[in-house]
Amino acid sequence: MKTGPAYVFVILALLSRTGVAAQGAAEDRWQLRQLFEPSATQLAVEKRGRVFIYDGLNDTDVEQAMDEEYDRVHSMMFIRTVVTDVQGEPLRDPDTGELVVEDDDCD
Repeated sequence: MKTGPAYVFVILALLSRTGVAAQGAAEDRWQLRQLFEPSATQLAVEKRGRVFIYDGLNDTDVEQAMDEEYDRVHSMMFIRTVVTDVQGEPLRDPDTGELVVEDDDCD
């Protein structure tokens, strides 16, 4: 079996994709704790300029962060934000079944 750098990269890419799907809610909880209950260490690194990229959170969580964590917004970036309905449930594309995410305007 080959174990060159390209092979390792492909395996890691596949595992990370599967891992994200498998972790799902646990990953969201970790990100939400980071967002709404930051440690003293996290606040210190944010103060020094570190930006944390939050991936796949619900739009309701992002709105809450904008309201409640306004002083820290400069240290936050949100990508693949999931659109929710009025009950807060994630919307799915009727054709593909994929979660509906906000357009980040990056083409």
